[in-house]
Amino acid sequence: MKSTTASLKPAEVEKKWIVIDAQDAVVGRLASFIAMRLRGKHRPDYTPHVDCGDYVVVINADKVKFTGKKLTDKIFYWHTGHPGGVKQRTAGQILAGKYPERVLEKAVERMLPKESPLARKQMTHLRIYNSGEHPHEAQNPETIAFADLNAKNVRSA
Repeated sequence: MKSTTASLKPAEVEKKWIVIDAQDAVVGRLASFIAMRLRGKHRPDYTPHVDCGDYVVVINADKVKFTGKKLTDKIFYWHTGHPGGVKQRTAGQILAGKYPERVLEKAVERMLPKESPLARKQMTHLRIYNSGEHPHEAQNPETIAFADLNAKNVRSA
């Protein structure tokens, strides 16, 4: 008896659109869930080298929460390219700044495979909005109640 493993082909992939409300959601848990959906690991026919994930729309991204003291202690670093050009901001400063959605975007990006063309393509399937509205109603997205999946997914304070 010979058994073969079914491998998904790019033409056979059916992508869905999902909407997640990030209000009061814990950043790490939400990013982990989004990264899993972007890669397609929730599917029984998951194939690592094929983009078989869903399109993910996140609303209320500026209302995410951190656990513990991460809001003040978690530091994001970057380099300007000039000598001595290392810059830093705390997670709280970024959330209070002009582009608070970048906290969630970076968290998801760092949970995908590193330096890979497939991961860069999968990141283009993520849409993050700070308001409760999004322009993707025409795709008939399915709403996922992230807060109801586990009691630890949401923080009230």
